[in-house]
Amino acid sequence: MLSNPLIATVCIFALIALGEMLSIISRARIPMLLTAMVGYLICIWTGIFPKDIMDKSTFAALGAILIGPAITHMGTLIPFSLLKSQYKAVLIALGGVVVSGLLILGLITLFFDYPTAVAGVGPISGGIIALLITSEKLQALGLTSLVVIPALVVAFQGVMGMPLAMNFMRKYAFKMQQAMDSGTFMPMVQEDETAAMSEKEQHPIRQSMTIKLFVVFVGAAIGVMLGELTPIHYSLWCLAIGIIGTKTGLLEEKSLERANSFTITMIAIIFVVIGTMADVTPSEVLHNLPAILAILIIGTAGIALGGYIMSKLMKWDPYKGMPVALTALFGFPGDYLLCEEVSRSMARNKKEEKLIFNELLAPMLIGGFTTVTVASVIVAGILIQTL
Repeated sequence: MLSNPLIATVCIFALIALGEMLSIISRARIPMLLTAMVGYLICIWTGIFPKDIMDKSTFAALGAILIGPAITHMGTLIPFSLLKSQYKAVLIALGGVVVSGLLILGLITLFFDYPTAVAGVGPISGGIIALLITSEKLQALGLTSLVVIPALVVAFQGVMGMPLAMNFMRKYAFKMQQAMDSGTFMPMVQEDETAAMSEKEQHPIRQSMTIKLFVVFVGAAIGVMLGELTPIHYSLWCLAIGIIGTKTGLLEEKSLERANSFTITMIAIIFVVIGTMADVTPSEVLHNLPAILAILIIGTAGIALGGYIMSKLMKWDPYKGMPVALTALFGFPGDYLLCEEVSRSMARNKKEEKLIFNELLAPMLIGGFTTVTVASVIVAGILIQTL
């Protein structure tokens, strides 16, 4: 029965739904994405799911297509004027990557060897692109025994990063609530700034859900083409197109939400994220466990420490800055999902939920793009050449 695409999709979807329920019940102490990823591994390892269930589902193929539109949509969530203040988020995120990289290169080289350290530095500060760069070079050099290290680091870094980031975000949200109660809270995003676009009267064509969705896809397609024609990764082009498109009126704020397509888009992308763990086996985990644990623990501690130091230098609350640095461990869509879960679980009413969400979202997204999309690729590309 699991060979049927719909049934296979429902089985994987059940893990995501279970994660969502646990997140709601635990008031976001248990991240939805973490539950889904660990549950998927357990089901694969125990034989409950066949190893090719993701291929049988075919839903992940849709998710791969929707990454560009989703990132374009992310750009429509961030008011253009707000970006001016986000240079601090960039510096905090980079601080985490730098401190983490230095600690891994120093300590992992001391206890294991330099190639093992290099195999982990790029992936711990980012995601799939850094993994591909590192793995391809290791294979070209004949260091095939080390190829599993970056793969497993990428597979399990979210297990370390998401609960830690969520804990810090919850503490910052609580501080926000105290400031709201005392009347001293100053939101980054003003109501009139976020509502201005929705108040404009639209032509009937622009009101069409199909047209709204088409425009987002066009923007994403342009971003992908620019990514192929330039050395800049397509995700940055898509983000920029979303921001500029919203500023110029070509795209609406919260574009996928207005097209009633955001939820299905996020679910499809989560399928892609879960699918990256499909080839991880118990034997690979056990054999490389000491090095992987050391890289994960030292790397996570380094990112948090770098985020803390830079938060102090930037005069940000560390509970707000450290999660921004920790986005290196999970990136998109984890950064968005954590903002959503924390704001939903901590808020006492809908207005407060929106304030918390808006306060957390912009720096988390900017931090995620800084680390996963840019810094990790640069770090992996440079260090892998030293082998």
